[in-house]
This record gives sequence, structure tokens and C-alpha cells, in this order.
Amino acid sequence: MKSPLLSLPGAVPAEGVDEGVAAHYGDLFREQRALADGSGYVDLSHRGVVTVTGEDRLSWLHLLLTQHVSDLPAGRATEALILSANGHIEHALYLVDDGRTVWAHVEPGTSGALVDYLESMKFFYRVEVADRTADTALVHLPAGSIAEVPDGVAVRETPYGRDLFLPRAELEAYAERSGPPAGILAYEALRVEQYRPRLGHETDHRTIPHELGWIDTAVHLQKGCYRGQETVARVQNLGKPPRRLVFLHLDGSEVHLPPAGTEIRLADDGPDGRKIGFLTTSVRHHELGPVALALVKRNVPVDARLMAGDTAAAQETVVQP
Repeated sequence: MKSPLLSLPGAVPAEGVDEGVAAHYGDLFREQRALADGSGYVDLSHRGVVTVTGEDRLSWLHLLLTQHVSDLPAGRATEALILSANGHIEHALYLVDDGRTVWAHVEPGTSGALVDYLESMKFFYRVEVADRTADTALVHLPAGSIAEVPDGVAVRETPYGRDLFLPRAELEAYAERSGPPAGILAYEALRVEQYRPRLGHETDHRTIPHELGWIDTAVHLQKGCYRGQETVARVQNLGKPPRRLVFLHLDGSEVHLPPAGTEIRLADDGPDGRKIGFLTTSVRHHELGPVALALVKRNVPVDARLMAGDTAAAQETVVQP
């Protein structure tokens, strides 16, 4: 989905998975500071939107998701995962129920596969699943924002701000009255600062929730019966995850940020040392400088000096070993 807001002054298109919205509007750090101060908005209209309606919607989703949603109060935001039979993360849903409809936004390009899976699991339940990406645009307002929320729009409110499920036809008009825009790079910089994982960035084909800290925010450990629950319970009660998420302060003297996928090694092992992990997201932060998230082996000492490719990195613990 290509956003009409790419026609705004200074808009530079994003690339890769975030293609379709603006990477920035000419001043990355100004945009970050605006979001941190609670002003402006972020165009996330490239993200997928899926809805579930029907009187069984919450009890049915409760059987499929890692989160406890059977009695989710209207207006309360939550997040949830869909796992494979082996407990690996397949989908991440950021959802809210407005009393009649469950609204969820998901990673760009994943709504079709998610809807296909949900449709295959309907059986006799009274639910209707719809891919609403074509007619619904996601807009993010930062925490503290006083921007208006149009009547009738589903809102997902979290400590990090509000996600608005806006009719796509109203996106341009809403942008005109909502303050300065901020690009996806500003949004990503704050996401990394907040240690928040993102599907397809901090995950690969074998990631389990414990490795990323999602066990605390997207998994309910007392609910039963969902696909992949056996792995979640076994690791939680008997074992330890093989990897853990870390936050990295990168050497600020480097001109270029190491890209996602850059191998992580122990600094004391030299350039030929063994790989102990990989960088997942790197950003330039308006206060912290170059920072990143990475996955490393669980047993890497929390005080070990690391190298992300040729760039020195100091780690902060996100997931305890």
C-alpha cells in the first residue's frame, strides 16, 4: 500500500519491508524529538489490518492466541502471538476490541497469510474474519499527544501512544490537521530505545517468545491450549531459551551503521572469533547515538564487550540469561 502522504514536503520513501510510507521528512532527529515530546504522528498505513467480528470472536481467538483474551474488556489494548506447533513465532498481533469488533494490526505483507490461517480454524464458531488493509490505514500518535481522535475510529492505547484504525480515505485530511509528520525511522528509533521486538526484525524461523521478552507482554502463562503451548511451558518450567535479546550501544565514530544480520562476536576473540549472535535492528537515536537490538547466545556474559562486524558494541541486558 503506497501512502498518499509520500507527497508531503520533504518525504523520502522508506525501503524494504516498510516500503510505501516515508522513512523521514527531511530531519530525522527533529522528528524523533517531536515524537518523544508527544507531538506529531507517524504514518503506518503500510501495516496490515485484520478484523474479527461475531459473538464468539473473543472466546475463539482465545483458543488460537498466546494471550488471554476470552474476557478482554472493550478498549483495552493487548498483544498476542500465533506460534507454530514447535513454538516458533509466526505472527504478532497488536489488537483491541471495541465491543463489537476485534481490530488487529500486523506486519506489512502478513495479513493475507494470517487471514488464511484464521479462516482455516473457524470450524463451527460464529466469527467473521476480514483483511481490512485496503480500506483502513494505521496512524500512530505518540504518548502525551493531544491530537484529535475522530469519532467512531477504533483506538489501541498503550504506554507508548495510540494506534488509530483510520478509514484510508480520510488519511490525508487527518494528516493536514494533526501536526508535523514523523517518518518510520523516527518511530523505529524509539522502538529500539524501548526494547520492543518486531516480527521479521528480531525474529527468524526458530525464534521462541522467551528469547525476546515477549513472554512478559504477549503470552499468558496460565491459559491453556494453543498451538505451540508445549514448547512455551517446557522452556518456562524446565529449561532456558537458547538466545536472548540485548540492547547495544554502538561505536559512534563509525560513519555507517552495521546492517541487520551483521554477525556479533566477542571483542576479546578478535575478528576470527566464533559467531555468538546477530544484529537485528540498528538506528541513530537523537540522544543515545547509534544503538541496536541483537540476539546473542544465552550464555554470553552480560558484561562482555562485543563486536558487531567491525563496530565495537557495549550491551545492556533486555532478557536475563
